[in-house]
Parts: sequence; C-alpha cells; structure tokens
Amino acid sequence: MGLAFFFILGSARPIYFFTDSNTIIIDKLEIEILGNSTVGKFNCSNSFAYRDTIYLNSTSKNSLKSEISMNNFECGNRIMNKDVKTTVKATQYPRSVVTITNIKPFGINYKCTLNFRITDKTLSFQNMVLKNNKESIEGSVAVKFSDIALEPPTKMGGIIKVKDDFIIHFNLHKG
Repeated sequence: MGLAFFFILGSARPIYFFTDSNTIIIDKLEIEILGNSTVGKFNCSNSFAYRDTIYLNSTSKNSLKSEISMNNFECGNRIMNKDVKTTVKATQYPRSVVTITNIKPFGINYKCTLNFRITDKTLSFQNMVLKNNKESIEGSVAVKFSDIALEPPTKMGGIIKVKDDFIIHFNLHKG
C-alpha cells in the first residue's frame, strides 16, 4: 500500500503553492540613504527580515507598515554611523515608521502612497511609483534634511559638509 502511494504521488519533492498575480509576499525590507558631501558620495543602509503579504485590488490588506531602527543603519565606517545617528536624533527618536498604502497596479509596476515618519516629522508621497522586478519591488524619494527640520552633518569646522539633498531608496524583497 505504501509503495503504491509513493508511485501515485511521484517523488518526495516539496509541493509549492503558487499565488495569484494579485498577491505579493514580502520577506525582507531594505532602506538606503544615498547622499553627497564635499568629499564624495555616501550610502547608509538598513535591512531586516520583514514578512507580510499585500493583496492587490483588495480593501482588506493593501498596505505595509514597519518600524525601522535608526540605530541599525550601516554607513561603512564608525564615524559615519555615529554621524547618521546624531543627525537623525536616534537617541530621542530610535524608531522611524514607513507606511505604504493604496498599492495599485501601474502597467508592470505599482503606484502607492508612502508615508515616512522620521524624528517627529512625517513625509508623504502620493502616487509614488514602485518598480516591479523579479526579486523585489523598489522605489526612491528625494528628500532634504531641511524637509524634516534636520541639519546636514558637518566636520572639521565646516570643511566637510553633507549636502541638504538625499535619496531614500526602499526595496521590498519578494518571498
């Protein structure tokens, strides 16, 4: 009986359940801060496991919300890591919140509303395009330190200055 059952089912391969095109499973969130200073470019990133499901064309669950530890941004060296934490007031505001809502198909990509709370300020972006790649969904927004009432870091008496403009890049890795 067991041998017949084995032959009927075939090999012991795992069974995969395919989701429909209206379901997106996210298993990792990555946020990068990209900017320039008088001495060159910088890139600070924070990535962490984040499991959620988006149901497109649904009123029940068409959003993502995640807290981001401001102490976990990695910029490549200790001094820059410390500068970022000081600039974003990580001691006073240890967590930021990113909320992506109203996700809708837009050709092969998606459009959404993005709210990003950093310190005590919330930045809102309507109709933000999220590019749909094979392994992820990603988007970028241009921000200024002055938009969130922060001063760009300076060093060596102002010789090294971070420019006011920077980019926040969001990458939602598909599961």
